[in-house]
This record gives sequence, structure tokens and C-alpha cells, in this order.
Amino acid sequence: MIRLRLPKFPLMAGIFLVLMPLQPMWAESNDEEEFNIYEKIGLISETLSRIDNSYVEEVDKSELIQAALDGMLSSLDPHSGYISPEEMMEMEERTSGEFGGLGIQVTTESGYVKVISPIDDTPAFEAGIQAGDYIIEIEGKTVLEMDLQEAVDRMRGPPGEDITITILRENVDNPFEVTITRDIIQIEAAEVRRIGDVIIARVKTFSNQAIPNLEEGIEEVVAEYGDIHDFSGLVIDLRNNPGGLLQSAVGVTDLFLDEGDIVSIRRRDDQADTFKAGDYYEGDISHGIPIVVLINSGSASASEIVAGALQDNERAAVIGTQSFGKGSVQTLIDLDSEKGVDSSSERKFGGLRMTTAKYYTPSGKSIQGNGITPDILLEWQYVEVEEEEEDSRYLFSEAKYDNSLENDGIPINEEEQEEVAQLNEALEELRRTDNQLGYAIDLIHGFKALGSGKF
Repeated sequence: MIRLRLPKFPLMAGIFLVLMPLQPMWAESNDEEEFNIYEKIGLISETLSRIDNSYVEEVDKSELIQAALDGMLSSLDPHSGYISPEEMMEMEERTSGEFGGLGIQVTTESGYVKVISPIDDTPAFEAGIQAGDYIIEIEGKTVLEMDLQEAVDRMRGPPGEDITITILRENVDNPFEVTITRDIIQIEAAEVRRIGDVIIARVKTFSNQAIPNLEEGIEEVVAEYGDIHDFSGLVIDLRNNPGGLLQSAVGVTDLFLDEGDIVSIRRRDDQADTFKAGDYYEGDISHGIPIVVLINSGSASASEIVAGALQDNERAAVIGTQSFGKGSVQTLIDLDSEKGVDSSSERKFGGLRMTTAKYYTPSGKSIQGNGITPDILLEWQYVEVEEEEEDSRYLFSEAKYDNSLENDGIPINEEEQEEVAQLNEALEELRRTDNQLGYAIDLIHGFKALGSGKF
């Protein structure tokens, strides 16, 4: 059993759950600059007062202040913003692995809501929503008039209720509507199975459950099959994984590394924290068998940390398409904690989500905007199979001769031959329905044939 060590830096990649005191951090400035800053802060107060007194309709002052805070932060980048008390409660539910909604991770681009990826086995996934789709309308209302948080709020709602969104998809001429039934999203962070002598580890999201799910799943599959060295290799499937907790990404990576850097976090003051193999776990749970990592455009944030670390440490070959390219770190500042409010039952002030750093792969590459480039670029394809008549041609072989020599070698193990035939049939179907996973398994068998171990 791999020994757990306590994490040193409880951050998140994508949604970082770090509770920090909120303190004024004014840069050194001269008196004139300081005066201008406070003068402009006074404008905010004056504007709020005028809206309260003169706007054509009565407004909720609390919502107005929240909108002002969110506008200030969201102007910085797509991932910074104000989080209302209700949203803070929902975020805590999401990071624990269960939340309500459609099951998609989104960002903004060109004023529209862009899907980073749908989450496996959720309403959005079942409805056919794809990574890279643009949501341009929600219930007939354009998203151009909404900020990202408002769009997300509109897509949430009671389980069982339908919502209609309008999708713009690349290579599809016209926008089209999709009606999705909201549901409680229950996510199993990772699942492990085997196809023949290859372990398939599908990581859906980097929540607190990802590491124990992987560890337990691999141990169960290995115990059922025999020994880890009886396997030809391992596939880590990170396709359409939108990210999650940084400590989960580091811990997952550490499961498969004996040594080496995993990721570096660099802040504005040039200070950096580097996470290394062994910080969380000792040893390699896969004991050096070949690894292939699958990624696509829906692999973001924490997924890119794992893929980049295993690639740079030459521990895995990466297959698929270019990943999403989110290489920034967000810190969540808990305003209730700062003000001494007990938030165990309800929240009063909410929080601030602010981009505070960028992360870099072990070789020093920034993922931001670029993503991870696969070692082998392979687009996903679904191969249609046409019905064909059975091949009735006569097949001739050496054994057809009347006086052919008998085979006096080791007898064929018919049971083993049947297993190989069944596996080949399963792989043939897999190559048709999921060519990327099929190729990954073929590549691992190629490594085995060549006697390759670690990369």
C-alpha cells in the first residue's frame, strides 16, 4: 500500500479552495497616485448612492454591490470573480463530488459561454454536448448580455426540470437547440477496469475521491488478475476531464512516479512552489509498467498537470489532441472566515476567486493558452461498418497437403487461443467505436513486444 503524506499546499487547479485572510495589499505609490485611487473609490460609493436614489426602478443594494465586486474581478480574466454566499455553498458541494445542474464545465470566449467539457454520465453528456461547443442562448435569451456566473446560475435549477440551450458547433452550419433535464450530478471521480492485459484508469474529475478511487481500483483489478507485472501496461484516460483540485492532480501524478518534479506554481512576486514526486506518496503504484495518457480539447487544468508531468518525466506517452490550455491558479478568499463568521450552517459574505499564479510543467513549459501537445496526434473517429457478405473464397494453407509434416511442437492451448480471439474481437470493436483508446492499447502491446519498460 502506498503511504499517504499530508499535502503541503492545499490549492485547487481550476477551483482552488484555499482559505486566506483578506488584507489590503497596496503597492508603494506616491501621494498623488494614492489620492487618485481613493478619489476613484469615492466614485464607486457615489455611483451606488445615485443608483439607489434615482434609478427608474428600486434595486437590491446587496445585489448591486455583489455585481460591482464581480465586475471588478471578472475584468481581470475569465476565471476571477466574486462568489455569492449561495455559490460558495454550491462550490463546497461540487468539490465533495455531488452537485445539481447539467454536468458541464464552462468558460467564456468572445462573449459566449464555451464548453470546456461535459462530465461523463451527466445530463449534458447524455444529450450530446461536446467540448468546444458554444452556448449562445439559454431559454431563448442571448448570453451576450450575461456574465459567466449569471449564465451558470440560469443553467442551474431544480432536478427534473427541463432547460433548452442553443448551441453553436464548429463544422455545423446553423445553431441548434438542445433540451436537457436537470439532475443531481453524482460523480465517481475515477473508475478502473481492464481490457485484456491492459489496465484502463478513467479519471473523470479531480475531486477528493480521485486518488482513493484510483488506488483502490488498481489494487482490485490487479488482485483479480494476479500481479501488476502480468499486465502489459496502463492507460490513463483524461479526455473531457475539466480539472479540479490541485492536490488531487499532484497526488494522482505521484501515484505513478518514483522521482522527479510534478508542477511548479509561480506567483507575481517571482516566488515559486514546486511539487515533487514523493511529496504525497512513496513509490509507483504501477511498478514501472508502460503508461499511455489520453487527452483531448476537453482536458483542462488539473488534467494538463498530470499529462504534462508524466510526459516531461518520460513516464508516459501522450496520445490524442491538443488540450484546453488553462494554466492559471485561482485562490479562493473566504470572506466569511476573514470576518470571523461561522460558515458551517450558512454564509453571509461569500468569497473572492482570484487568479494569483500560473503553473508550469517540469520542463518549464507554460500550459496557459497552449495546452499539452500529444506525443502522437490522433483525432477521435467513429468508424461506420457496412454489412459485408461473408468471404467465401477458398483459403489454402500448408496443412491442406496430404503429406504435410505434422506439428510436433508444444500443443496449442485451445483455452488461451480462445481468450486471445475474444480479446482481438473486443479490440476490433474498440478501434471502431473509440479509436484513441484502441490505439493506446495497441501501442502498449507494441511496447511489450519491443521489451520496453519505463519511458
